[in-house]
Amino acid sequence: MVMSDVIEPEVSLPQQNHLLADLPEEDRERFFPLLELVEMPLGEVLYESGDALRHVYFPTDCIVSLLYVMENGASAEISVVGNEGVIGIAVFMGGESTPSRAIVQSAGHAYRIPGSQFKDEFNRHGHMLQLMLRYTQALITQMAQTAVCNRHHSIDQQLCRWLLLSLDRLPSNQLAMTQELIANMLGVRREGVTEAAGKLQRLGVIEYSRGHIIVLDRVALERLCCECYAVVKKETDRLLQYVPSRSC
Repeated sequence: MVMSDVIEPEVSLPQQNHLLADLPEEDRERFFPLLELVEMPLGEVLYESGDALRHVYFPTDCIVSLLYVMENGASAEISVVGNEGVIGIAVFMGGESTPSRAIVQSAGHAYRIPGSQFKDEFNRHGHMLQLMLRYTQALITQMAQTAVCNRHHSIDQQLCRWLLLSLDRLPSNQLAMTQELIANMLGVRREGVTEAAGKLQRLGVIEYSRGHIIVLDRVALERLCCECYAVVKKETDRLLQYVPSRSC
């Protein structure tokens, strides 16, 4: 496993993660000093299937994909986590490990805390406990909807859903992502992603060049998407009714 490098804390603030921003001031004063800011390079594996989770990560400006990897090496994304959430729910759910792989799909930064310290905070039965349980329910909804989408909807629709979920977790309308990596995330052939991306580009919805995607028309992207994105967004908004601070 590649370990994250510690960087200077002025690069990012904990409040850029929406869960951390939702903590009361009293909890922030106790919890924030325990956090360590780390770089999250593209492609870094935070943990592999079966690993004991030593840290819990709160992304600020990166995106992490949770993948299920088959014995033959094939993989498919089961959820995507960004500044709305946390990586490492097995730590506070009691499982300690998970059968999925966590890999950085969009580079940036995150704050992390040792699992043992996070469990102490979780076990206080305060605001953090309620927040983490609501987030976990939202994450389960995303996982379930992803399974339905992968089974019943076209690659075109899956790509639209994936782009929208990623956009919701980034500060801009641009993604650095190759078609091969997208194909691995969706569990489909690269040719299918190439065709689907080409359709979106011809419609003027996205601009794609050398692994760089710019979403030009989000309204059109939502219109072309299946209902899966709306289901996930509605449930996430319902469960996590914080208002992210744009001043952070």
